[in-house]
Amino acid sequence: MFYTENHKGKKKEGYIFTVRKHPEKGIMSTVLGILSLLTVGAAVYLAYRNGGEAQPQYGAAVFLVTLFSLAGLILGILSRIEKDNYYLFPHLGIGLNILCLALISFILYAGV
Repeated sequence: MFYTENHKGKKKEGYIFTVRKHPEKGIMSTVLGILSLLTVGAAVYLAYRNGGEAQPQYGAAVFLVTLFSLAGLILGILSRIEKDNYYLFPHLGIGLNILCLALISFILYAGV
């Protein structure tokens, strides 16, 4: 509840109704970020368990994850630009996808 003053200086009690919502693009961005991080983590773990030998399937999975992360990053930015939304999921999606892309970049840099 909030209090406002009317034109006579008396406090008036009321509710604020909002049309804000969680954007679907932001939620999808967060889901793509979580899936991307889980997939990269699984590929790294499986390569570690295999004595450092990465199977070609792991590389293909990480390549697809890179595309998912780029798509998630774009969705997060697009949903962040929209007005009258809650920004939890867009910010979370942008952060997770940037983290995943940074992790993939580090793996590629370390491999060279």
